Parts: sequence; structure tokens; C-alpha cells
Amino acid sequence: MAKLILFNKPYGVLSQFTDRGTETARATLSDYIDLPGVYPAGRLDRDSEGLLLLTDDGKLQSRIADPKYKTPKTYLAQVEGEIDEDSLDALRQGVRLKDGMTRPAEVERIAEPDLWSRNPPIRVRKSVPDCWIKLTIREGRNRQVRRMTAAVGHPTLRLVRWSVGDRSLEGLQSGEWRAED
Repeated sequence: MAKLILFNKPYGVLSQFTDRGTETARATLSDYIDLPGVYPAGRLDRDSEGLLLLTDDGKLQSRIADPKYKTPKTYLAQVEGEIDEDSLDALRQGVRLKDGMTRPAEVERIAEPDLWSRNPPIRVRKSVPDCWIKLTIREGRNRQVRRMTAAVGHPTLRLVRWSVGDRSLEGLQSGEWRAED
């Protein structure tokens, strides 16, 4: 039976087990997960947090990560400014990025979620308000959610992937993982 690991990736951790990119070692999955033979099913940027799935099954890995399967991925995003309905509607219709139009997203404004604290905390500017949105996409371009919110005038300050398909972070604190069947 395939192993499936749900990991709440902290901010600043690379979505890989080794770091050969710099002279100073950065945090990687091996700092948190000591299971042989599992690999990430998709990626999560170093400056993003949240759900990262790992598996030892290549077919499952492809099914989760490949955009052709349109697996929904839901993010909680703290964005700069008070987002309005026009901006939300633009996200719902799809926005033009340098690499083309995005697929329509499901998006709504939400109350500030009860999350773990981030280290380091986001930058706060007293003169600029912020708010939270919940956004679901079914594709996976590089830094897509950040680019989408910036395209509608609300840069992302903090990004947490909450769920992939029907699996979520529920019950996992930052840096924790659990195995599922």
C-alpha cells in the first residue's frame, strides 16, 4: 500500500530533502521527515507555508501534482489592502499573467484564520490595512496565487496552502506531519 504523508511545511523550508543551491544550508524536508522513499507530490515555495503531500507511489505523486488532473488546491492568503468585490470577481473570472490567463478561481473574503505564528512575522505597515481571502485553484503555475493577487492590486503578505483535494491541514501545527492511508 502506498504511503501518503501530510506535512505542514513551515515558512522558509525548501520542498526538497537536500539543499545544494547555496553555501549556507537552508532548512529542507529532511529536517522534519525521516522516512525513506517518500517524495513531494508537487512543490510549495520556500516563502509559503502549509500542506505538502509526500508519497512513495509515483502514480499517486503524478495524480496529485500534474495540472491535467485539476486537483483543487485551497490557500488562505493574507493580502495587502481591503480587497473589494471587483477584485474578487476578477479572480473568479481568471486574470491575465505574463504566461497567459489563469483558470477561474473560487475565492471569498474570510475572517482572519486561527493559525500558528509565522517566524519571521510578516511586515506590517500601520498605514496600509490587510485582509484574508480563501482561494481555490485547479492549476499550479509557479507562484500563481501570489501573482494573481498582485495582478488585482493586492500583493500577498502571507500564503498558507490549507488543502489539496480532500486532504487538509486540520489538526497539524507548523512542522508536524502525519501518515494517511
